[in-house]
Amino acid sequence: MSKLPLYEKVGYAMGDAAANLVWRGALAYLAVFYTDTFGLTASAAAILFLVVRLSDGVTDIIMGMIADRTHTSWGKFRPWILWSTPFLCAFMVLCFTTPNLSESGKLLYAYLTYIGLTLAYTVNNVPYSALMGVMTEDDKERTSLSGFRFAGAFLGGLFVMGFLPSLVAMLGEGDDVQGYQYTMYVFAGLLMALMVTSVATTKERVMPIEQKRGSLCSELWDLTKQSPFVLVPLLSMSLFFYYRNVLTCAIFVLVFATATWLVRRMLNRPRGDVSGTQQDMLDLMTNKPWLILLGMGFLTMMFNGIKYSVIAYYFKYFVGDELLTGQYFIALLVVSILGALCTSYLANKLGRRNLFIVALVLSSALTSGFYWLPGENISYIFVLGCSAEFFAAMMPTLFFSMLGDAADYSEWRNGRRATGLVYAAGTFVQKTGNGFAGALVLVVLAGYGYDGMDATTIANALPGMQQLMSFIPAAFGIAGAFLMLFYPLTDEKQQQMNAELIERRNALSTHHL
Repeated sequence: MSKLPLYEKVGYAMGDAAANLVWRGALAYLAVFYTDTFGLTASAAAILFLVVRLSDGVTDIIMGMIADRTHTSWGKFRPWILWSTPFLCAFMVLCFTTPNLSESGKLLYAYLTYIGLTLAYTVNNVPYSALMGVMTEDDKERTSLSGFRFAGAFLGGLFVMGFLPSLVAMLGEGDDVQGYQYTMYVFAGLLMALMVTSVATTKERVMPIEQKRGSLCSELWDLTKQSPFVLVPLLSMSLFFYYRNVLTCAIFVLVFATATWLVRRMLNRPRGDVSGTQQDMLDLMTNKPWLILLGMGFLTMMFNGIKYSVIAYYFKYFVGDELLTGQYFIALLVVSILGALCTSYLANKLGRRNLFIVALVLSSALTSGFYWLPGENISYIFVLGCSAEFFAAMMPTLFFSMLGDAADYSEWRNGRRATGLVYAAGTFVQKTGNGFAGALVLVVLAGYGYDGMDATTIANALPGMQQLMSFIPAAFGIAGAFLMLFYPLTDEKQQQMNAELIERRNALSTHHL
């Protein structure tokens, strides 16, 4: 198992730098664009985001399954990254274009362009994430590659945070409608160049044992029949989260008990009576490393998402200096790059499972310290926040490298590998966690009586902001550390699986010759 060349790691990182022009650029600023420039009401925008969030559960999984069933001379995943990039660029520009339409016409336009953007992002990003799982068989190299990836992601985020508002002001010359559109032209050109470079400099090397499958159309039709297994639990989670009462709690428990019963029933059926799509789903449901990582993806996104979502409130009201928000974000992103790049070295010393636990515990402990910091201690706030972020940046780096291990485990245990599906589900749960994190911030603030239009409610909401910067995210971090104790794949076990899988693949190749 040879090491990946440096140019390939850097090339792969360019792909996530490009993706973050959309994730931290277009998607992060879209809400304020819709309400303050485009002219949608806050309630209409909120419903739009909720509808698209629910659809992500199906589209991510569909894209993962399509990518797994793709066969080209370029591989399974790289062609999709290349083909989807022009559409991603086009919809990013269209989302920030303000046509002269009626109120209902604008709402319809927003739905069409935003759904188009999220679909293009899914078609691009799910294969991009899965590409990491087939570039190398070496789990240590995957960790190093993941470190480069997230260094690129944080660098892309740093570019957006540092330049987007300035570009809007400069290119718009006082007209935000023009400013946003022209800025997206710049971002689209940069995205295209970075994505093409990423595809051109990377290579797919892990060729799994091929499985007999039905036609893509028949399996996609089968998937539509399985989609309620994704949508109904997600909808019940959303109902319970937003409307916490006895009825939604009963629905939540009933849905998950029914889903568990159905999965057990399918497991008891003869293998020949289960469709390829159902078998892929069952492989995931019985993949213990993947199930634990699924929980880790949600918990770590709640941990990081809550902190990032409350920062603007914290500096505006608790610290009393709104202008420090941008400087704090930039400081966190710079430290994040360093943390991502250090992950591989520390993982080799401690092991990835142990490093994950250490990062969660230390970052949670440092985050808890915000509860005792007074707002006027700016230097301590920056030092404590950056220290916690150094370890927090290791979490997504480790998470995505270890998803490749879950794909290895499935191939080793079941003789079936669905890299795209494994990464698609991991990507989706991170999106879900990020969405719930933002919602939880609003729920907590509302519980303290916060009303942004009523200055008299601010004082009572300050303790809530302290909790959201400290103990609340820390609780999710500690829960993640506890869950990680049950992760079954040690580095030694991973090396044993890798050796056996290479032997199987080599034997199959020799047989075909």
